[in-house]
Amino acid sequence: MDVAVIGGTGAEGYGLTLRLAQAGHRVTIGSRDAERGAAKADQARELLGSNVTVGGTDNAEAAAGSGVVIVTVPFGGAAPIYEVIAPSIQPDTIVCDCTSPLMSSVGGRASHAIRPWHGSAAEFVKTLLPKGTRLVAAFHTIGAQALQALDQPVDSDAFVMGEDAEAKAVIGSLIADIPGMRWVDVGGLQMARIAETMTPLLISVNGRYKIHEAGFRITGRDTWGSPQR
Repeated sequence: MDVAVIGGTGAEGYGLTLRLAQAGHRVTIGSRDAERGAAKADQARELLGSNVTVGGTDNAEAAAGSGVVIVTVPFGGAAPIYEVIAPSIQPDTIVCDCTSPLMSSVGGRASHAIRPWHGSAAEFVKTLLPKGTRLVAAFHTIGAQALQALDQPVDSDAFVMGEDAEAKAVIGSLIADIPGMRWVDVGGLQMARIAETMTPLLISVNGRYKIHEAGFRITGRDTWGSPQR
C-alpha cells in the first residue's frame, strides 16, 4: 500500500514509518521541508535495510502520491498542515488523523487536554479537508517509543473511528500489520472526543510510573477488527 506519513520526521510519525515500511508498505515521509523529509527517509532505509521502500519529500507532494495519508502533527500545527495538503487529497484518498489536542500546544502540560470548539481535533480538521474526504481517526494511544522499538511488539490495541467502514478497515489492516497490535472499531468520528483525551491519560501514567510504553487492551474477544466479522 502507498502510505504518506505527514509529520513523519517527528517521533510518532517516524515510528509509524518504520513499522509500516518494515511490514512491506511503500511509505513517503512528508515534512514542511522536502530535504528534511528526504534525510529522514535515508535514516529509515539505513536502519531497516535496502529491501524497504521509504521516500521523503514535502507534505503536499507526499499527500498527492499516496492512497492513504496519515497525519501525525501536534494540534497547534494541524490547521496550517491540513491547509497545505488539502488540495492534494483526491476523492478516494483515505486520511487518518492522529492528532490529540494537548495543553502543551498552548504552553501547558501534555498531560492535560484541550477541548476544541468542534468537539475533537478530528472533527475540526474535517472542516479543513475537501467535502466528502474519507476521514478516519486512529493511533491516539500508541506511544512513539513503542513504535520505534522494532525488536519488540507493540503491546496495545488501537481505536479506530469514522463514518466510512471501508476506510476504517483499510487503516485497521495497517494497524494489524504492526506486530502486537489489534484494531478496534469504536464508532463514528464523534468518538474521537473520547479517544483523543486518552492520550494525556497515558502521558500522565507514563510520567507517574517512569515508563514510556503504557497502552490499552480491550477485553472480551480474541480478535477485533471490523464488527461485521
